[in-house]
Amino acid sequence: MGNCMKKKWIKKDGGNLVALKKSAEVSDEVQDMLKKLKAADFAKDGISDKEFKDLKRRKIANLVTRKSFKVERGPKYAPQRVKKSADLTKEMLESGAWKTAEFKPYNFMTLGEKVGGGYLHPLLKVRAEFRKILMEMGFHEMPTNKWVESSFWNFDSLFQPQSHPARDAHDTFFIKEPAATVSVPEDYYERVKKMHEVGGAGSIGYRYDFKKEEAFKNLLRTHTTAISSQMLYKLANQPGGFKPARYFSIDRVFRNETMDATHLCEFHQVEGLVADYDLSLGDLIGTIETFFKKIGITQLRFKPAFNPYTEPSMEIFGYHPDLKKWTEIGNSGMFRPEMLAPMGLPENVRVIAWGLSLERPTMIKYRIKNIRDLFGHKVEMARTRTAPICRFDAVE
Repeated sequence: MGNCMKKKWIKKDGGNLVALKKSAEVSDEVQDMLKKLKAADFAKDGISDKEFKDLKRRKIANLVTRKSFKVERGPKYAPQRVKKSADLTKEMLESGAWKTAEFKPYNFMTLGEKVGGGYLHPLLKVRAEFRKILMEMGFHEMPTNKWVESSFWNFDSLFQPQSHPARDAHDTFFIKEPAATVSVPEDYYERVKKMHEVGGAGSIGYRYDFKKEEAFKNLLRTHTTAISSQMLYKLANQPGGFKPARYFSIDRVFRNETMDATHLCEFHQVEGLVADYDLSLGDLIGTIETFFKKIGITQLRFKPAFNPYTEPSMEIFGYHPDLKKWTEIGNSGMFRPEMLAPMGLPENVRVIAWGLSLERPTMIKYRIKNIRDLFGHKVEMARTRTAPICRFDAVE
């Protein structure tokens, strides 16, 4: 009715509708547009955009996309779908099936799936922090990548007697093959042998028959001091003579111990040494205090102790704030003249050294109670992924 009145075909007279034109005079534009759409097979371009909008507004017409597909046999048509092979297998080679098999195409330009980053073990995090601190103190790292040592470098060069209990099989892992080392510096070997048998540098020695077969036995090193003795020997015999030096190492050592919550057969040893003229016990204590202050341990105590190759020797104790007690954290001392003299070092050269395990401070840092939860085949991989970074705040 609204459109009829708009086009002036009718009018309203009170409650009645009055025709203004005869039916023959009326032109139905909507009907004409629909006829044109039908003639164009209902394609949108059969009418103008304005006409389509008008029909759409009046909800007489709507636009619908119609798709059609044609399916026909291709050149690789087969009644049954055959899965392409991705790999050349042993069975295919044996049966000859590879001759007729169809393989998936390889894309040699693809980058592949993104590989996630790795995670540092808590021990490696603490090790990296210790290395940084020692290098800041002017120390140079020793090459400790050789785990197998001869008894000569591990024990004899340190003036440790061949009858010492630590050299028994129940304390040390000896190598079966090769059981013996090939050679050691001959002149140095003779001087070490003489020091053990008759003494020197103010010592009477151990007064026993030094055996070459015992000195040449191969073993898994029980301490990184075996490397320290080699570095000191090179330092004494380098071109130009002795020059003061500072060395450190952080690496794995092996001992035949009973395993429990705090002990393993293999662990990591942190060792530092200073070789210089006229050093004293005060220099050793000061160096140790400087190192431990840099890792946040300020309360230290030193207790006299015995080591075969250091005199005087001291055990290092630190106060544990969580346990509320003093706990042993390292060992230290000054290398004996009986060890240094055969190397050819000048008489007034002294060597101070200290060592501690890497596992003990790591367990304290990450609040780990059982060492087997930190190192070994029982370690939980999730701990490695979630362990926070290691940071030691120096205390002035």
